[in-house]
Amino acid sequence: MTFSELRERYPEFLFRDFRTEYTDGSLILTYYFEIPGLCGFAPRWEIPCALPELHDSALSRLIFSLGMAELVSYWKITCSPAVRLCRQITPEQAEWWKRLYFGGLGEFFYRNGIETDFESFMTLEGGTEPLPDVPAEKKLSGKLIPVGGGKDSIVTLNLLKEQLCDAYAYQINHRDSSEKAALLAGIPKGRILEPKRTLDKNMLELNAKGFLNGHTPFSAIVAFSSVLTAYLYGLQSVILSNESSASESTVSEAEVNHQYSKSYRFEQDFFAYERDYLRTGIRYFSLLRPLTEYQIARYFASLPTAYHEIFRSCNAGAKQDRWCGHCAKCLFVAVILSPFLPYAEIRRLLSSDLFNLPEMRPVLQELCGALPNKPFECVGSRHEVNLSLCQAIAGAEMRGETLPLLLQEYKDSPLYAQYAPQASSFGGEWDSRHSLPQELAELVHRECVDAFAQ
Repeated sequence: MTFSELRERYPEFLFRDFRTEYTDGSLILTYYFEIPGLCGFAPRWEIPCALPELHDSALSRLIFSLGMAELVSYWKITCSPAVRLCRQITPEQAEWWKRLYFGGLGEFFYRNGIETDFESFMTLEGGTEPLPDVPAEKKLSGKLIPVGGGKDSIVTLNLLKEQLCDAYAYQINHRDSSEKAALLAGIPKGRILEPKRTLDKNMLELNAKGFLNGHTPFSAIVAFSSVLTAYLYGLQSVILSNESSASESTVSEAEVNHQYSKSYRFEQDFFAYERDYLRTGIRYFSLLRPLTEYQIARYFASLPTAYHEIFRSCNAGAKQDRWCGHCAKCLFVAVILSPFLPYAEIRRLLSSDLFNLPEMRPVLQELCGALPNKPFECVGSRHEVNLSLCQAIAGAEMRGETLPLLLQEYKDSPLYAQYAPQASSFGGEWDSRHSLPQELAELVHRECVDAFAQ
């Protein structure tokens, strides 16, 4: 069925309620969603922690808000025009959530050929029961660092290596690469927090039956769940590893960003939501926001090789904790590391000769802007991809190496002629649009910009 047909058949989506309980050393959260006439859903979270005060006002707001972030994954099945909630929200809150959903579903709408607008895609109607409105009074200290297992969070861990005595690592569901990275950085296993998120099987079954499916703003789930976990542990800061490149639109002629909930716009929006509605006092910001993917890769390449062996960024191979060796993310990692590591080493780490695979040609064209849209993956800007390719070619030629297929073809393209003159001076950039405390901004600039200045 089409978007319009589904909305007509299923005009309502209900966030009926949520249940909070504590058992076996974990806070258990169950959310109850329903599409009347189709089915219900009961996704679940298990967050290991000491017994909290279950009637804590801020905790109640955090739990409800995590449910609001979960909601969109189930709403997208039918895109019901009316969403009815189990708790009161203000008109300003409704506007905030609509902005997150609409921006975070840009790729979903685009790839499903859905034409809609901000005003009409959804109405949000709050319930009659209010959420408690008492600000948090917890004394907070320490850091929570989400660790995805890729190079970015490894860079964050290493930049903060002198400040990890009060730090906890955070990952949703277990990943070997995330745990290895945290342990290698010096965070003990007892301070690696792994909440378990369980999707409702009914959603997966409906996806298999052909109901609407696609990308949702997962990093918003990370935001709300990490701040909730930080609150349970009395931690003051949640420190992300999102870079300036995440704010670039994936589609060249429209504002459709695969990484919307990693963008600085969302970071600013989330800061405002925490201040105005959650009121926990927890700071949420990205340490790497002033940097490009290029600068992050440069710093990562300079780290001990033990980190190179364990990092994983490939979504296709994530469940097996490996690189698939033929997706857009694998190719981007090869490109962004190519100015700093020999291609033979990249080939070994990724277990794939990506630059000699003809089938990766169109993917490289998407990455560098020869084709209008970037891959729908977490990849860097077109600008830095081109400059990285130019630097990789210059390095290979200086060493007397034969260029692999894709680099030779790129060298023969107009893009190489356009970008090559700029390549040697690239790498000193600093995006002033960030939320870092001054001392951390100075640390990042010193370690990731000044340290590499020629």
